[in-house]
This record gives sequence, structure tokens and C-alpha cells, in this order.
Amino acid sequence: MPFLGDMSLTESIALFCACTVIIVLAGTQLTNIVDELADRTGLGEALAGAVLLGMATSLPGIVLSVTAGYNAQPELALSNALGGIAVQTLFLTVADMCLRRVNLEHAAASIGNLMQGTLLLCLLSLILVGAFSPNVTVWGVHPITPLLLAGYFYGMTVVRRGQADAMWFPARTRETREDVPDEASGGKSLPRLWISFAGLALALGISGWLLQRAATVLSVETGLAQAVIGVLLTSIVTSLPELVTTVSAVRRGALTLAVSGIIGGNAFDTLFAAASDIAYRDGSIYHAVPDRVLLWVALSVLMTGVLLLGLIRREKHGPGRIGFESIALIVLYFSGVAMVVADSMG
Repeated sequence: MPFLGDMSLTESIALFCACTVIIVLAGTQLTNIVDELADRTGLGEALAGAVLLGMATSLPGIVLSVTAGYNAQPELALSNALGGIAVQTLFLTVADMCLRRVNLEHAAASIGNLMQGTLLLCLLSLILVGAFSPNVTVWGVHPITPLLLAGYFYGMTVVRRGQADAMWFPARTRETREDVPDEASGGKSLPRLWISFAGLALALGISGWLLQRAATVLSVETGLAQAVIGVLLTSIVTSLPELVTTVSAVRRGALTLAVSGIIGGNAFDTLFAAASDIAYRDGSIYHAVPDRVLLWVALSVLMTGVLLLGLIRREKHGPGRIGFESIALIVLYFSGVAMVVADSMG
């Protein structure tokens, strides 16, 4: 296969599928490692899910978006990032379906998840502000980019402090699963756990780099808009670790980890936009994308708001034995898919 040169459509599809398999396999192994690291390091499931699991599973997407930005493909860069946030939020409905006895948002309510969700809303709103603010750059970087980076790291500090010195707590119920560290299992040593984590993260990052090449060929050869490729293909594939790790965490009973991995990963994914803007050398990336890409920022804000309502309302059972928020998320996501496809065809 012409690794770095021109690829045929068949070869790009084969590479796309191979990267998908690697991403799924690596993502499958990450949940157990991060769950054990959360207990062994004292981070706790909510923070470990947001920082370790969220960042590691986001690596394919951020590498793809940065590479696309550097190669002057702003539409692919941001549609991959923003489509990933929406589809990862949708994945919580799959996890909710796997937890049949009670609504996931009821059992996994925590101050950490609520604070991370609020941080995510702030970061997504900053991206919208960037898109509608004056088109100015400093050394080729829009001013909203350093604000995104600073907002994320300051926000995570606020989340950590809020968890350590919480002023209120969700009410405990019979179905609430609290984050209680497991007893030492006598498995891998702590250094070996970190090495395993780093190796899996590296595999995910390389897969994202290769996916950008395959996605570019797919867009050119099929005539599909980069926004469609980003929303319907790359964002889903690069988000598969989140689906695998979330369902795996639910089955292990690590419900706080499952929800925080999605919300924390989404907060980290907003930095795709900042990193892509830095890599994009033709001006502000926020102003270089069409409205169909910005639609996914607004949709992600709406979906996150619905998720927060579910975490606060804590409905035990809803229609079809899933929460009302799960049904709303399904409707919102597929409505967005229909709009972006219709816009690209028109």
C-alpha cells in the first residue's frame, strides 16, 4: 500500500477498516487499565475518566483533526472534532440500554460529572463565539484558541477542587453506584499499568494519523463533502473507543467512570478546535468552515444540556426502560445527520 503517497479508493477503504479495528481493540483494553489506575493512584473514577480515559480515547480524533488542519482541510478538521462530541454523547444512550435495571443518569449522578458537563457547555460556547467574532489572528492563531486552552485547564482545576471540597452531593438511593476503590487485585504493578496505558494511547494516536489520509482519499474519490466524511465516518470511528470503554465500564459496574469518560472526553475534544487552529496556517479555522459544521457546535450544546437535565432529574425509569434524555439525544443526533446530509446534497 502506498503508505504516504497516493492511494486508490480500495486501498483507502482497507486502511480505514484496519485503523477501525486497531482503535476498537486498543479502546477495549483501556477501561480496565484506567479503572485500576483510578483506584491505585487515588484519582477516583470521575477524574480518571475525564483526564486519563477521556484524553487517551480522544487521541485518534485530535491527531486526525490537527493533521487535517495542517493540510488546509478545515472542514474535515472541525467536523471530525464536533461530530465526535455529538456521537460520543449519543453513546451514553447505548450504555443506558445496557443498564436495564435503572436509568444510567440516575445511578451515575455525581458532582464531578455535573461540573464537567457545565465546563463542556462553556468550551463549546467559546467555539461559537470564535466563529462569530471578528476574523483576526495573531501569528495565524485566533484569540479564542488560547482562551479555549486556558478555559479547559482552569476548568479541570475547578472540577478537581469541587470534588475534593464539594458543597453539596446527589441524594443517595438504592440504585446509586458510588465510586468506591476496589481492593488491590495483585495484578500488574503501577509502572506496568502506566506503560500499558501509554502503549495503547500511542496506537490510538497513530491510527488517527492514518485515518486522515484515508478520509482525504474517500472524500476526493466519492465526491462527498468533508463535513459528511467528518460527521458520518471519521468522527464515529475515532469515537469508537468511547463506545467500547463506556459499555465495558457499565458492565463492570463503574458507572461514574462510564459517564465521566464521555463528558470528560468531550471537554477535551473541544481542544481539537484549538489545536487545529494552531496547525491551520491560512488564518482563523473558525471562519474557514461552512455553517453545516457550526451546526454541530450548537447541536452539541443542546445535547449536553439535555444530558445535564438527565443527571439532575435522575429519572429511574423512562420510556423503553431508558431515560427521557436518552430518547431526546437519539432524536437530536439523527436530526443533525439528516440536516448535514441534506445541506451537502443541496
